[in-house]
Amino acid sequence: MRNYLNYKALKKTFFLLIFICALNTVQGQTDSLLQTLLVDEKIDSQLIAPKKMLFTQQLIWGNNGILKNRYGSTQDLVERRKIDLRIRRKMLQLHQIGGFVTLGGMVAQGIIGSQLYNGSYRLKETHEKLGAAVNLSYGFTAINGLFTPPSTFKRDKKLTSIRLHKWLAIAHMSGMIATNILATQIEKNPSLKPYHRAAAYTSFFSLGAAMVVIKF
Repeated sequence: MRNYLNYKALKKTFFLLIFICALNTVQGQTDSLLQTLLVDEKIDSQLIAPKKMLFTQQLIWGNNGILKNRYGSTQDLVERRKIDLRIRRKMLQLHQIGGFVTLGGMVAQGIIGSQLYNGSYRLKETHEKLGAAVNLSYGFTAINGLFTPPSTFKRDKKLTSIRLHKWLAIAHMSGMIATNILATQIEKNPSLKPYHRAAAYTSFFSLGAAMVVIKF
């Protein structure tokens, strides 16, 4: 019982530190990310929309997307793009905050998961609930990243922090999918546990790295 109480106290202290660090750094990371968007304020009025977008952005913001008729005259284009960029900023802020929440949830799930691997099956239900919460926060974060209005009309082909962030996003999304699929198979096939853990670690470290590279 004493060890369990110490474990709970340690976990609460850890999450308090995570929360404080998040409050201190989220604004700095947001400013760093949004600084790359300042160029968008100078809009080329001869262009209706960026030629290259993510598939998810095309669904909403493309020429044949849900909001395809939002552009009218040249003056409307300029004003609409300004509104789009304000929406983009808000969504990217939510994207970063969601990343912090998801990363913290992954840490908690990893701590409890290690207890399960050591035979403490009384925490199985808690682990599953945390898993559901992490999936929800991850989905919220992904939506705010994938469906933002497009940024610049011209894409830089150089290796940038934004490009690294996107590559790492592919890694942690793949890890999340693998983690969830393997989680449904472990009870039937316990030999999958090492692969489940490896997929979870891949998700955690690639998500953490994606948050770090955007800072620099």
